[in-house]
Amino acid sequence: MAEKIENKKIQNIIIENRGRIHVSGVSDVLSFDDETVCLNSVLGKITIKGESLRIVGFNTETGDLTAEGKIHAAVYMGDTKNGGFISRLLK
Repeated sequence: MAEKIENKKIQNIIIENRGRIHVSGVSDVLSFDDETVCLNSVLGKITIKGESLRIVGFNTETGDLTAEGKIHAAVYMGDTKNGGFISRLLK
């Protein structure tokens, strides 16, 4: 049983008071501006939406990312070709 747990992909997303977000398991920052941060992670693409967003730390070795600003949403994006309902909603 311990071997199965070690092989699982682990990711944590912690949002503090809607003003700071910590994401583990990030492999790449795809794009970012003051309203959107798009990430590749061990569990798929993540889009963070908000206002006055800024990345304050990203450790490429550990995959830990921290961003600040007014956070409205953090959404895992599907891998569909046309995009899912949420991806169309957030455009």
